[in-house]
Amino acid sequence: MNNTVSFALLHFAFCFTLVSFTPISALELHGTGANMVETTCQKTPFYNLCVSALKSDPRSSGANVAGLAQIGTDKLKAKATATLRQITALLKVAKDPKLKMALRDCADYYNAIVKYDIPVAVEAVTKGDPKFGVEGATDAANEADACGRGFKNQPKFPIYASNKVVHDLSAVVASIVQLLL
Repeated sequence: MNNTVSFALLHFAFCFTLVSFTPISALELHGTGANMVETTCQKTPFYNLCVSALKSDPRSSGANVAGLAQIGTDKLKAKATATLRQITALLKVAKDPKLKMALRDCADYYNAIVKYDIPVAVEAVTKGDPKFGVEGATDAANEADACGRGFKNQPKFPIYASNKVVHDLSAVVASIVQLLL
């Protein structure tokens, strides 16, 4: 029960944070070009990650905000899938029962991210229904948070860096998609 309440409060707080970002102007929404990445990323919680992820894709140079959202979801899917593979590999060699349990929980969370949350975000962006895209990306961030909380009593968190990138990239994608509302 406490976990449910904590999760609900975390979800509410994260959604409230996203709603508080400054909206993008109509001109910026439909424009393209070199400054589109920087302008869009300034409206996200992790500017450097946003710029790095988007500029690493050649499609970003001519993309509008919807295109940048698509690129972001593609990057998020790739990173979440790689993290799930990392978790699966660690599960095969883990000996400590508590570590195995935390990794199994993370595998469940990442399966939800890869099989449900990201496809919802991708479909929403593709079909022009950004509300569900924000929800899918926010859910992915929450799942990554839940994975991390499973390691709070562990001496080490073997997927900390990957999990953080998935969480932060999910927040970036949710923020970009939010601009389409």
